Amino acid sequence: MKMAKPVFRISVRNLVEFILRSGDIDNRHSVSDKEAMQKGSRIHRKIQKRMGAGYQAEVSLKWKTEYEDLIILVEGRADGIFTKDDITVIDEIKGIASDPEQLEAPVLVHKAQAMCYARMYGEMECLDQIDIQMTYVNLDTEQIHRFGESFMLEELKDWYQKLLDHYHKWVSYQLQWKELRNHSMQDLEFPFPYRDGQRQMVSSVYHAISAEKQIFIQAPTGVGKTISTIFPAVRAVGEGHGEQIFYLTAKTIARTVAEETFSFLKEKGLKFKVITLTAKEKICFQEETECNPKACPYAKGHFDRINECVYELWTSGHSYDRDSLQDQARKWQVCPFEMSLDLALWADGVICDYNYVFDPNARLKRFFGEGVSGEYIFLIDEAHNLVERGREMYSASVCKEEVLEVRKKVREKAPTLARSLDKVNRQLLSMQKECEGYQILENAGMIPLAMLRVFGELEKFMEESENQELSDQILDFYFSVRDFLNISELVDDNYVVYTENSEDGKFRLHLYCVNPAGNLNASLEKGISTVFFSATLLPMIYYRKLLSVRSDDYGIYVRSPFSKEQRCILTGVDVSSRYTRRNYSEYRRIAEYIARTVWKKKGNYMIFFPSYLLLQDVYNVYEEEFSVDWVRTVCQNPGMGEREREAFLQNFDIHDYTFAAFCIMGGIFSEGIDLIGDKLIGAVIIGTGLPQVSIRREILREYYTDKGENGFDYAYRFPGMNKVLQAAGRVIRTREDTGVILLLDERFADRKYGELFPREWDDRQSCSLATLEGKLEGFWKALDRPKN
Repeated sequence: MKMAKPVFRISVRNLVEFILRSGDIDNRHSVSDKEAMQKGSRIHRKIQKRMGAGYQAEVSLKWKTEYEDLIILVEGRADGIFTKDDITVIDEIKGIASDPEQLEAPVLVHKAQAMCYARMYGEMECLDQIDIQMTYVNLDTEQIHRFGESFMLEELKDWYQKLLDHYHKWVSYQLQWKELRNHSMQDLEFPFPYRDGQRQMVSSVYHAISAEKQIFIQAPTGVGKTISTIFPAVRAVGEGHGEQIFYLTAKTIARTVAEETFSFLKEKGLKFKVITLTAKEKICFQEETECNPKACPYAKGHFDRINECVYELWTSGHSYDRDSLQDQARKWQVCPFEMSLDLALWADGVICDYNYVFDPNARLKRFFGEGVSGEYIFLIDEAHNLVERGREMYSASVCKEEVLEVRKKVREKAPTLARSLDKVNRQLLSMQKECEGYQILENAGMIPLAMLRVFGELEKFMEESENQELSDQILDFYFSVRDFLNISELVDDNYVVYTENSEDGKFRLHLYCVNPAGNLNASLEKGISTVFFSATLLPMIYYRKLLSVRSDDYGIYVRSPFSKEQRCILTGVDVSSRYTRRNYSEYRRIAEYIARTVWKKKGNYMIFFPSYLLLQDVYNVYEEEFSVDWVRTVCQNPGMGEREREAFLQNFDIHDYTFAAFCIMGGIFSEGIDLIGDKLIGAVIIGTGLPQVSIRREILREYYTDKGENGFDYAYRFPGMNKVLQAAGRVIRTREDTGVILLLDERFADRKYGELFPREWDDRQSCSLATLEGKLEGFWKALDRPKN
């Protein structure tokens, strides 16, 4: 039986913009996509109505072209079709920000769209000749300028075939590759003996993807979460349950683990093309990331060379990391960041930061833009981090002092813009007079409308300004206005709008996203399935409410694969980190707990504090009263760079003395690092990790209290205990690891905190300074006893 050829669908616009793009990258003049789209749609309708009864608007057209291996279906809608002097004319309308009279010729890709429609319609209607008309219209003034051209149908057919042949090269290779990829998965087995809980995790992930559901997985450190999510996702792709895997994480180290996992599966026979996306600032060759041909040689002529550059790398390799991407970009003299985004479209797996999927200002429009979706599988590592990241990504503010600063700069050059800024300033001033500290508002009032006018004037100013230095000075403000307007359209019951007289002396209006679930879901709906996983998703109901709006999500709890005999969990209940108890006496008690713990057995320890202030206070007492020659110490400092972090972690090498690192809970060393074996034998955790009281924390507390929830839990207790569990997770990473987890705070004995511990911590013991050493000695001696 003859198999039907696969059909590849592509829109006319995407086809011509992909194959025929040319010229430079230039971000100096940019109109907001959404704003241009909205204005353009209105102007389209206006022009179409003016053209009379014989003008057919928005005519759907499509054309199939058959090749030996596949069929390409190109489809789209012609803006207009009409007859003039007995000749059929295809009209293509384009809204632009600049003066249309300044155009000497139509833009190539715009003309190509009209030519595609002319080719389709001409053959459908058996026409020998057909004309095209390019109608350019200014988005603000509605001034119109037109270009016209006549074509013979045979001429259009030849041109169209060459265009399609260029595209066929890409989809033909893609078809061959997918057959090879899927075949490589048929006999692919899980590459390790299953640990306890791993089989449950693998089967649950596969089932969720197959059913196109979301799943939340609480799985402790050591289960092997990365391989246990990537493997079933890969198998699901091989069996037609998805086309592309996005492995999303907030940490660089987690991206490295994901890369290594894919590489290991490839060693076992998997064929899978995987790209790791690196932030523009890190992969850029220039000191300043100025994306225009004047400032960057890689921006000049980028689009002339990019397709051949991407095709070569795509067809010659399977793994694309920062180094290989930069090497290819240098070879072809193209922007490495933009090249990586283009290549990602053709990859099977994409490893990247959360913001590439969720951030409305940074997400990949190629995948997640308006009207774009796909058979994507999202694997969200360390998913607990996505709550706060989501709140940040979907919040925005406007600062009164910044408005005044920009008004001052443009007053002479752009009086209309200055007047628009003055109006925003007056409205903010009115709000400021009503605000003491901070004030919650019902809505943002007329500020969004006033900011919309400012944005329009900013667009015009930056488009027309001859003073590049001035344009650069207000660029950050331009982006903050854009962000504010984008977020203002999202504001609903999941937001709190408030004003604040900040500690820096500035007045701000905030659009604060309290619950990011709805906004996150809008991005996740672009795919088919999502796997949220972390070692700290407790309580799961909290994370489900803040990360998902679905009621049919799956959820599983994976127990630890490690023996309880490997670790000793103690709670010091005669000490407190409460603000009301912070004094020399309490600092000394904490310092003595630390000293007695690290003195008991030689090795490396991490001491976690809820703040730098408490860390320094306790450290000073420790150094003065408990320091000994055989224990060396080091403190984490604020704002440590990569080299400082590496030097810090090198202290955990094995040596003949005891080492104690004083660190911050929830900081760079409390999650995402692996100190296995004897590199770490204990963690002392001071306090319950509660975030400091702040305006936003209090807003969260009040918001959830009003919703009938325990507001303190949502604002303080749950995020605090997440930090505690992350810090504790540093100790036992493999079956060979052993160690002590010492929790210092009387509140850990409280039922409300105890309920948030993992189930397998049911053997934790209470202790005091008087009983600590005896319990530690018993644990270490038991480990040293020979096993039967």
